[in-house]
Amino acid sequence: MTQKPRMAQASDGRFAPNTQLKHVKTGGFYRVVCLANTEADLTPAYVYESLQTHDFWIRPQAEMEDGRFVVVTQTN
Repeated sequence: MTQKPRMAQASDGRFAPNTQLKHVKTGGFYRVVCLANTEADLTPAYVYESLQTHDFWIRPQAEMEDGRFVVVTQTN
């Protein structure tokens, strides 16, 4: 019997929900919505919102945490 992969929890990521981030390269500002799982393989991914356009985006956890985003403020 194969074991089902564990679903991502908010506490698994570097960025908690409502953390505000700045994209280092573009200078855009974003708010983390949650850490979720991709449907295909349950890879953890962040859902985040542009504070300029209010568009929602999804990016793999590894990419979000590799230095291209920095914390601006943290609100809970």
